[in-house]
Amino acid sequence: MSFMDKNKSIDHQLRATWQAVAKMYNEQASQHGSTMAMAFVLLNIDYENGTPSTALGPLMGMEPTSLSRILKSMEDKGMIVREKNPDDGRSVIIKLTKHGKEKREISKGYVYQFNNKIREFISTEELDNFFKVTTTINKLITDKLIYKNTDNQSV
Repeated sequence: MSFMDKNKSIDHQLRATWQAVAKMYNEQASQHGSTMAMAFVLLNIDYENGTPSTALGPLMGMEPTSLSRILKSMEDKGMIVREKNPDDGRSVIIKLTKHGKEKREISKGYVYQFNNKIREFISTEELDNFFKVTTTINKLITDKLIYKNTDNQSV
């Protein structure tokens, strides 16, 4: 039985790259008393009107319990406030405070800087192909086509 070289394994490359990106963002965020997860939340809250808490989890692909913990920490740090949703008394709107808006701008700057630096080293054509590949992988997973009719076949 031959094993795939981990450096040629798609999932290994995705995981290793994401771990490096997450570490890089967390290092930057920690300099501002934040985390990558908090920065991600800040970037997904509507700047002016806020965002219903029930919409944030699905928007970011995050579980409610993880999101709750992050929101509590952000509230404690004065980045967000929770307001009753005028359209639905059962839910709340998460709004950015002045401090949260400042942190959001810092986060946005790091995201732009990362993307611009990558674009210096990777051509538009290569990036287009990267986005096609990641879109295809996501679609195959979402449509549950990866393990369809495989009967758990081993390599």
